[in-house]
Amino acid sequence: MSREDKAKRPEITISMADLERLEGLLGELRAGAPEIAEGLRSELDRARIVEPADVPRDVVTMNSTVRFADEETGKEFERTLCYPHEATGGSDKVSILAPLGSALLGLSVGQRIDWPVPGGRTAHIRILEVVSQPVHRA
Repeated sequence: MSREDKAKRPEITISMADLERLEGLLGELRAGAPEIAEGLRSELDRARIVEPADVPRDVVTMNSTVRFADEETGKEFERTLCYPHEATGGSDKVSILAPLGSALLGLSVGQRIDWPVPGGRTAHIRILEVVSQPVHRA
C-alpha cells in the first residue's frame, strides 16, 4: 500500500485491550501469513489507542456488531467483527483477518473507507451503525 493510500484512510480508534490481543495474533501470523500480518500491523500502527472504557460507543471494536453499506452496490450488511477462531461457518461474522474485517476495525459511524476485496474490486464501505459493542469496565 502506498503512502498516499495510507494518508487517505480515515482515523481509527482501537482499545488497548484489543491492541494487546491483536498483537498476540500478529505474532502467530508472521510466519504463516506475512501479507495478512503486515496489513493488520499497518492498521494498528495508524490507530489512536485508548483505554477500553474510553472507546466511543459508535466505534467498531473487536466483537462489535456493525451495520455497514457497500456504497457501490447499495447493499447493507450486519456483521460481528471477531477473532479467526470465532468465525465459524455463519455469514453473520467476519474475521479480523479478512480484508473486510481489518477495514472495519476502529471506524466510527459515518466514516467510509475504500478497501480492496478479492476479485480485484475496491469496496466503498460506509459505517451506518454500531449495533452492539462489548462492555469494557475498568
